Amino acid sequence: MSVDFANSETLKNLMRAFAGESQARNRYTFAAAQCRAQGLHVLEAVFQFTAHQEKEHAEIFYRHMKPFAGGTVHIDGGYPVDLTEDPVVLLRRARHGEYQEHQEIYPAFAETARQEGFDRIAASFQLIAAIEQSHGDRFGALADLLEQGKLFSGGAGQGWLCLNCGHIHQGPAAPGACPVCGHNQGFFLRLETAPFGSPGGVQ
Repeated sequence: MSVDFANSETLKNLMRAFAGESQARNRYTFAAAQCRAQGLHVLEAVFQFTAHQEKEHAEIFYRHMKPFAGGTVHIDGGYPVDLTEDPVVLLRRARHGEYQEHQEIYPAFAETARQEGFDRIAASFQLIAAIEQSHGDRFGALADLLEQGKLFSGGAGQGWLCLNCGHIHQGPAAPGACPVCGHNQGFFLRLETAPFGSPGGVQ
């Protein structure tokens, strides 16, 4: 079935997705500031890292609306108010939102786009849904570590990366301060979860 884009549900879904990603970006930026204030700089970095990716998702959805440039899309929608000083709660709520997009929202949007004849848009919804799962997995894993008191401790042979200078420490726990740059333990990330191809792979 081919549907006129200007009158399609897909156009509305693109705007809903654009709004959702834009708000997620801001929520994660706010969460990053909250983590920074508590000295949890590794969580700050993860929230900022994810916020940047949400901005990219928003741009992809926005560009799909180019055929309707100059128009206004009216939508309904509900969005969370994730205000809390508890970093575990911030992570859990972020995980919930990412899984909703992965499991419910974007698959439904993709199916609608396919039914209306917008296969390229459907593909974007599907591919971004998979990314949101990885976001949710990461937030959930960090929440587990924080709750268990293991964010900065691990087993024998654990590697730790200083996010400030790149120093790699080997040991069961991240050092209290980096021996190279002096930044505190809050800047250390488990090496196996570090981005950009660090030893152990990207998680």
